[in-house]
Amino acid sequence: MTIRVPILGVMLAPVLALALSLPAFAQERRVAVTFDDLPYQAANEALCDPVQLMRLTRDFVAMLKPLDTHGTAFVNEGKVCEPTRVSTLPTALGVWLDGGLDLGNHSFSHINIHRTTAEAYLADVDAGAPTTRAVLEAHGRTLHWFRHPYLFTGETQEKHDAIAAGLAQRGYTVAPVTLDNNDWMFADVYRKAEQLGDEALKRRIGEAYVAHMTTVLDFFEPYSAELTGGREPAQVLLLHANSLNQAYYPQIHALYLARGYRFVTLEEALSDPIYAHADTYVRANGISWLHRWKVTDGEPIRWEPEPPAWIVAANKAPAADLPAIASAP
Repeated sequence: MTIRVPILGVMLAPVLALALSLPAFAQERRVAVTFDDLPYQAANEALCDPVQLMRLTRDFVAMLKPLDTHGTAFVNEGKVCEPTRVSTLPTALGVWLDGGLDLGNHSFSHINIHRTTAEAYLADVDAGAPTTRAVLEAHGRTLHWFRHPYLFTGETQEKHDAIAAGLAQRGYTVAPVTLDNNDWMFADVYRKAEQLGDEALKRRIGEAYVAHMTTVLDFFEPYSAELTGGREPAQVLLLHANSLNQAYYPQIHALYLARGYRFVTLEEALSDPIYAHADTYVRANGISWLHRWKVTDGEPIRWEPEPPAWIVAANKAPAADLPAIASAP
């Protein structure tokens, strides 16, 4: 285990101190944490090396375990190279289950429905299930969660309806998302700083990530309450398994605690009545279900804040350009 309690305490102290200055909440807030793109967002070399993959997995779950997130993680079985998939992936997924988390299907290849047919999409869903299902069953559980890659649910009514019907026939429950802070973008920039070996830049990116989560919550909390007559519904947070969250998820977790959240399972979150809301959104875009429900109700979408401009620019640029982008006024 690479993260020890004293270090964790130091990391969380600034955020936990915030809790003392916040007012008591009249309503308990709830959030289900989800991590996409298992086994890990990393270079192919790491995903194809059993030693590296298991180290990344064990370190990430060791970070999560004392926090008791009750989280659910979504697997792309095809991210692991075929020669080592059969031997390594079951062991890696078992680490997540033994750490107290649940697993779901995220498709085999992280397929983009906008570039294929509904039939091919569902075939990729099927290809992404065997190992995850077997590992769950070995732990006395069943595979029933599915998360759409990119949150794309189909850009035409025909695709949308065919995919929805196919998933239902296969016994899947779709895992929606209400809170999305573009952590994947921060993570991409963070990996570029890792490539450069720039610890100061890594720290600056991590701090920007935590600050942006605060900004996103300031937006989404009242926005979500508009859909429920003033009551904030249980939220579902989208994150990814990567080096950024390995280092900074404990601060994200503490931030939620400071704002009065209780961490719940995905099943408990989806028992909130808001998740029975109709969803008629059909567009070539992957967005929060809060926005989808707004469209369904005939109301305009108000978009969440974008990440800082320098993070957006660095995400689009090669790693070599990162120092100049980060230092620009």
